[in-house]
Amino acid sequence: MKPAKGQLTARGVAIGCVGCAIITAASAYTALKMGALPWPIIFAAIISLFFLKALGNTNLHEANVTHTIMSAGAMVAGGLAFTIPGIWIITKANTVDWWEMLIVALAGVTLGLVCTVFMRRYFIEDAELEFPIGMAAAQTLKAGDAGGKVGKQLFGSMGIAGIYTALRDWFGVIPAMFFGNVPIPGVAFGIYNSPMLLAVGFLVGTASVVVWFAGAIIGNFGIIVGGSGLGLWDTATGQGLASSLGMGVMMGCGVGVILKHILPKALSMIRSGAGAATFGSTPSGTSRTDTAPTAGRRRMRLTAGIIACAAAAVALLLCIGLGLDPFASIIVVLLAWVTTAMSAQSVGQTGIDPMEIFGLIVLLIVAAVSNVAQAQLFFVAGIIAVACGLAGDVMNDFKAGHVLGTDPKAQWIGQAIGGVLGAFVAVAVMFVLVAAYGADAFGLGGSFVAAQASVVATMVSGIPSVPAFAVGLAVGCVLYLLGLPVMMLGLGIYLPFYMSFTAFLGAMAKVAYDLACKRRRAKLSPEQAEAKRKAQDESGLVIASGLLGGESVVGVLVAFASVAMGLAL
Repeated sequence: MKPAKGQLTARGVAIGCVGCAIITAASAYTALKMGALPWPIIFAAIISLFFLKALGNTNLHEANVTHTIMSAGAMVAGGLAFTIPGIWIITKANTVDWWEMLIVALAGVTLGLVCTVFMRRYFIEDAELEFPIGMAAAQTLKAGDAGGKVGKQLFGSMGIAGIYTALRDWFGVIPAMFFGNVPIPGVAFGIYNSPMLLAVGFLVGTASVVVWFAGAIIGNFGIIVGGSGLGLWDTATGQGLASSLGMGVMMGCGVGVILKHILPKALSMIRSGAGAATFGSTPSGTSRTDTAPTAGRRRMRLTAGIIACAAAAVALLLCIGLGLDPFASIIVVLLAWVTTAMSAQSVGQTGIDPMEIFGLIVLLIVAAVSNVAQAQLFFVAGIIAVACGLAGDVMNDFKAGHVLGTDPKAQWIGQAIGGVLGAFVAVAVMFVLVAAYGADAFGLGGSFVAAQASVVATMVSGIPSVPAFAVGLAVGCVLYLLGLPVMMLGLGIYLPFYMSFTAFLGAMAKVAYDLACKRRRAKLSPEQAEAKRKAQDESGLVIASGLLGGESVVGVLVAFASVAMGLAL
């Protein structure tokens, strides 16, 4: 079956690929710099609709497929950025070749794409999960007129953030930190002079950022300052306790996702006798009740053949390209199916995709049952993280397509195009960044905090305080089961204080913005006020997205320029 006409178009592919390259580069930089990666789907939806409308004669399906291409590479970049820098953090040397990173990225993309083909029907149609990010993308496309004013706001804010970043990072005119010289032992105090981090606080949501900041207060002023001040431990020990506790809380969140969402569904599927065909997709316009048994068996055989070929190809690639032994390669391929399903479940119900946690789980399993070198363990985590990141993005896009009635095959092809392109772009950006700044620039205290990769590195090389990690693991799991945003709490405990503080200021800017907008709507009728509120919310989203994108893109360009100058000299 060919994709429906007018949905996967040449101009849509061209626009999507250009946007994919930019968003992927920005996402790699953001993930390394911030230790976080906001979903780029809404941003991509707005941009896609804006440019397609400018060209004329478009439709929401074309915009939906275009934005699918555009956003695909971001999570590929996230999967690499959240795992591979752990090697640099441990060794303080660039011991990873670009082609090894590329194999990791392409293997993860392949596994993510193959698995989501057979998960779409179950998670989107049968389970009817919410997929809040995908729903928001669909509503953005349905309601948005992304022309004129929106375009000016977006590119204006991108330009301002870009110029500001160049003045800070390239010309050194603007300081990188305010109040960074405040002497608080063990605490990296200050306000990071970053439009991107302020925008992250604005976009993530006030409640989540408040929890994030509460974690920062607990970790820095409770454990490090408070504990050392009471004589319970010295500053260095307090820092180890805080980082271990933060890692445990984040890991506990991943365990909570499994216990709350994955295991019950898996047990239900086993009891009901659901097989692999449950994850298949029904062709457009065909219901399962009117599908002939013979055609169904043919599809099942074809499905099994595709799975077998893809699994064998990836396993062979891991053996030959990365030097994994056959047993470890088989484990990675088999667990990719499990973890991508976990990712889809988590994204569908919470909007959160803890891809590095899933990668870490598989890493620990492989390390326990196979004799694998340290660097190869990071490759294992990277493959799974990329597969899970891409799966989360694909399922969000499938949800948007389900709401809009877009052909899922057109979306999947678009995702494949963007995923493969994103793999090459993400590898190029990471290779350039490590070449420009050096391996010692990654990790806590470096130019690129790489929080998730630091967690993976710590788990591989040894946890500073196992008891604190165990406490965090239990607390994180329990709090997640109670429905609290515990991932943000753990992130706050773990990250340097200046990052959490700056994001908190961004959230407070969102509060101030909302209050100012509310005052402007006070004298309008209810209908006018609601329309105005939607327009104001969109403006805030677009401007904040532009600030984030502007700093990210210029940050990558500065790195490229540094490498080019170094080569020229």
